[in-house]
Amino acid sequence: VYMYGVYERLWHWLQTFTIVGLLFTGLIIHKPATFGIFSFNYVVYVHNTLAAILVINAALALFYHLASGEIRQFVPRPRGFFDQAITQAKYYMSGIFRREDHPFEKTPEKKLNPLQQLTYFAILNILLPLQIITGALMWGVQTWPDVAQALGGLPLLAPFHSLVAWLFGAFIVMHVYLTTTGPTPLGAIRAMMDGWDEVEDHKMKEEGA
Repeated sequence: VYMYGVYERLWHWLQTFTIVGLLFTGLIIHKPATFGIFSFNYVVYVHNTLAAILVINAALALFYHLASGEIRQFVPRPRGFFDQAITQAKYYMSGIFRREDHPFEKTPEKKLNPLQQLTYFAILNILLPLQIITGALMWGVQTWPDVAQALGGLPLLAPFHSLVAWLFGAFIVMHVYLTTTGPTPLGAIRAMMDGWDEVEDHKMKEEGA
C-alpha cells in the first residue's frame, strides 16, 4: 500500500537527522571535557543551526498537516480509546512475540495505532514545545535575562532541557526497535524511504476464515 507521500518522508527524515544531530551536539556541549577533540564554539553553532532547522521543519509540517487534513492522524478519538490502547499494549507485550495478527488495520487514512497517536500527541504538543522554549531561553539568556531568571535561570533550564533531550533519545530507541517488528526487520524503514508499506489485510483474513 502506498502509505507515505513524498513530503511526509522528507519531513520525517529531516526531523530524524536534526534530532539525532541535536542529541549528539548537546551531549558534547554538556560534557565538553569528555569530547575535547571538538571545538566547543563550533559545536554550539551547529547545535543552534540544527535547532533552527528543527523549528522551521516543524512549523512547515504543522501547516502541511493542517492544510491537508492529515492532522487527524495524530488526534486520538475519545470513544473507545482507552480500551483500544490496552489492546494495543497487550499486543506489544505478548501478542507480537506469539506472531498474532495486529489488532488494528493500518491504512493510509489511519496510519497510527492508539499508542502511537498518544505518543506522537505528547511529543508534538508537550516535549517539542518545551524543548524549543527552554532551548530558546538558554540561547537568549543574555538577551532576555529577566525572562530566563523568572523561570529559574540556567540552573533550572539546563537540566530540564537535558531531561527532555533524554526523553527524545528514549523515544528514538523505542521507535527504531518497533520498526523491526513488521513483516521484515527493515520493512518499515524501506516504507519510509519509498512510500510503499506492507500491511496485513484484515478483511481478506476474515473472509478466509
